[in-house]
Amino acid sequence: MTMPSERTRAIIQTREFLVDLSRDQALPEAVRTEARRLLRHYPTADEVLLAGKVEEQREDGLPWVFLSSRID
Repeated sequence: MTMPSERTRAIIQTREFLVDLSRDQALPEAVRTEARRLLRHYPTADEVLLAGKVEEQREDGLPWVFLSSRID
């Protein structure tokens, strides 16, 4: 089972991977363009961590948290 902190870390690392792809001149332009297109709508690390914090502080009674405010 994936823990919220693991999921949060994976989302943040995926953004870093897309940034790397978008800048890698060894890749075809189509790949770099697609990575840039995806990044336009992809959350930043700060946004993901903030979403995790909001989830952790909610008081709606749901028994699970999807994201975490920490990646440790």
